[in-house]
Amino acid sequence: MRRYLFLLAYEPGGWEAAGPEERQAYVDGHDAFHRFVDERGRRISGAPLADADTATTVRHLDGRRVLTDGPFAETTEMIGGYYDVELPDLDVAIEAASLLPPAYAVEIRSVVELDAAGNQVG
Repeated sequence: MRRYLFLLAYEPGGWEAAGPEERQAYVDGHDAFHRFVDERGRRISGAPLADADTATTVRHLDGRRVLTDGPFAETTEMIGGYYDVELPDLDVAIEAASLLPPAYAVEIRSVVELDAAGNQVG
């Protein structure tokens, strides 16, 4: 099994503007994703995130810490949630991502496992 992080990006305000049928389609997509992952792997965690305008970005410039309110990058989409899962391979992860609501852009990243000394495992 490999561990993958799914980052869910979408246009702000989509949920608020959605009617009852569209909202149900969102719920159904997440339910289908949950069932798929549970049958083929394991859900480790997942959660919605607060809106990007509540973010604080930390950077280091010239040896000092600089805090900025808001997201790291200017973009029309925002990362609004995530799933941390274990699945057999990237093909299965892509299949799982295709079950999520089509309004999402889903970025899939392999999680790099490190040992206590900070060396990559596997």
